[in-house]
Amino acid sequence: SKCTGTKEHRGHKVTDLEMVYDETCLLFHEEIAKIRSYFEPTSEDLKKEIAGDVTDMKKIMENIRTSIKTEAEAVKKLVDTVTSDKIEQVNKIERSLLETLSGQNQGIDDYINYLNDLITTLYGCLSPLNIQQLTVALKSKSLIIRPIPETSKPVPPVFTAGKYSKEDVAKLLGRITVPNTKPEENRKIKPMETVTKVREFTIPGFYDVFHISLGKLGRFWASDYKGNLVQTDLHGNQLQKIETSGKWQCYHTTTGEGDLIYTDKDNKVIKRIALGYTSTEFIKTGDWVPSSIHSSDINGDILVGMIKNGKCKVTRYNKTGTEKQNIQWDNKGQELYELAHYITENINGDICVSDYAKHAVVVVDKSGQHRFSYTGQRSTFTPYGICTDVLGHILVCDVVSETVHLLDQDGQFLYLLLTSQEVNSPNTVCVDDKNNLWVGKWKTNTVTVYKYLQ
Repeated sequence: SKCTGTKEHRGHKVTDLEMVYDETCLLFHEEIAKIRSYFEPTSEDLKKEIAGDVTDMKKIMENIRTSIKTEAEAVKKLVDTVTSDKIEQVNKIERSLLETLSGQNQGIDDYINYLNDLITTLYGCLSPLNIQQLTVALKSKSLIIRPIPETSKPVPPVFTAGKYSKEDVAKLLGRITVPNTKPEENRKIKPMETVTKVREFTIPGFYDVFHISLGKLGRFWASDYKGNLVQTDLHGNQLQKIETSGKWQCYHTTTGEGDLIYTDKDNKVIKRIALGYTSTEFIKTGDWVPSSIHSSDINGDILVGMIKNGKCKVTRYNKTGTEKQNIQWDNKGQELYELAHYITENINGDICVSDYAKHAVVVVDKSGQHRFSYTGQRSTFTPYGICTDVLGHILVCDVVSETVHLLDQDGQFLYLLLTSQEVNSPNTVCVDDKNNLWVGKWKTNTVTVYKYLQ
């Protein structure tokens, strides 16, 4: 009654609560069905995968323990061998020293025997009966006593204990290290094999939808081939309209603060529209014509695809508009891009460019090093809209085959997420914060929203 009788409420649409209730119940039943058919089985699969990881980890740790024990046995054998060698060395030195001492001892024994013989001889000369022998002895030089044989005290060897610590022994037994590699933040969760349409609405006054930028408060920006850029709500109601020089490229993006940033190709500038609907010049691009643009969800940087005289590059600006990086060539000096007409960023910082002139998705890391190029699954691949999701998947439209390709973070093709049987002429894709996939199309002003991933 307030909506029909109160002046402040007149003129707006009236919602049928029974219809809303029925639609909500139907939606809940669909969600329950998805939970039972996909989310619960997928979670159980993850539990099995984790259990398998536990088994694998135990095997790995047991192998490490076995390796340590084997290494210790080898070191023990080596210690025994070295100990045996050193003891044999000591035995040889001992034998040599004892032989020397034994020789000296034998020399003294011989000398003592000589002295005894000499004493006997001298006593014999002292007898009155041996005057003749005494006379002979007096004339003989044999009465001179030989000197005592020289002896020496041998120098024994000295044992110097080795200097080692627990750490030195630990080095002999190898090292246990944990690789400085971050574990995967997300296990590879397979997307839902059944893509479910969540909602669909039209944008009045549009012939087609070439790019979508999701904003805040249930609002988004969409552009068509003629350069019309409009802001609408989730019911397709137009809130704001801007005429631009952009056409069939992703020439607009929204920031984390909710501002709109878009390129003005004719004047070679990038403009910003804050929430207060005031348009200001943000960045001047000089001689380069800005074609595509993306605001980073990681750090707020602005990535801009640009062209000039048949050349193409990607330039990175910080959130205040200061130029930080230019990406144009690979490590062999070859041009990376021909026309960067759609651009986005992955969760690992990779810059993903849809280049329809090269018929490829060109991906570089955040430092600008070329990682890979994806050229489709058929002889002809003409990529348009591109985006990424929370699992690092890359989603890209092929306007010739009218399909949406799903790739993993390393460029491996997973499968066709949407085919021409599910969607007609997809031009652009983006994923919202609820993991819904938004698809804008060619030759129609319809935007379709799908659920494909939790």
